[in-house]
Amino acid sequence: MSQRVAIAVLVLACGVVALAEEMNLLAGGDLARHWTTEGNWKLAADGVVTLEPRQGEKGWTRYPMYLWLNGENTGDFTAEFDYQFQKGGNSGFYFHVGDRAEPVKTGIEVQLYESGSKPKDAKLTDHDAGGVIPGVAPKQNTAKPAGEWNSMKVDVTGEKLVVTLNGEVVNEVALDAGPLASRPKTGAIGFQDHALPVKLRNFRITRK
Repeated sequence: MSQRVAIAVLVLACGVVALAEEMNLLAGGDLARHWTTEGNWKLAADGVVTLEPRQGEKGWTRYPMYLWLNGENTGDFTAEFDYQFQKGGNSGFYFHVGDRAEPVKTGIEVQLYESGSKPKDAKLTDHDAGGVIPGVAPKQNTAKPAGEWNSMKVDVTGEKLVVTLNGEVVNEVALDAGPLASRPKTGAIGFQDHALPVKLRNFRITRK
C-alpha cells in the first residue's frame, strides 16, 4: 500500500469513527443539543438519560413532557436504543407523529413496558414490550426483568415496521393495514413521559 493510499484510508477511518460517535444522540451530557422536553429528563455525562417525575406528576397525557427529537419529520428510518425500568415501568417510543400535541391520535407507538416480570406463557397485548399501539401485540415476550437493560431496534421501511427486542424479532407490522393505515407516513419521534422512572441510553438513528 502506498503512503498516499494509507493516509486516505486513515482519514476515512477517522471520519467513520467520528460519524459513529455523532450518531449517539444521547451522548455528551447536553440533552438540548438533540432533544426538546418540558419534563424532568436528565442526561448524565455517561450518556444515560434518567426520567424522575416531579412531585405531583401523574398520567401520560402531558405531551410537552415527552422527550422529543429535534429536527425535521422522519419517514423511513432505523432507530436503536437501550432502556431500563423499575418494577412496573411504562413508557413508549413514538414515531410518525403528525402533531406533538396529540401524539396518541396522530402517531404510532412501540410500547416500552416492564414485561419481564410476566410469565413467559402469559397472553400478550399491544401494551406489552414490543407491542404496537394501536392494536398489535408482540409475538413473544423477550423483555428483561426490572433493573436490567433492554435493547430495542425499530425499523421502518416503506409500509413495513419491524420491532426487535433483545435480539429477537417480536413484531412485524404492515403500516398500510388496519388502524395504522390512517396514521401519517412521516412525523416526529419521541419517548413517552408516563410519570414513571425510566432510563435511556445509546440512541442511534439512521434516516433512509
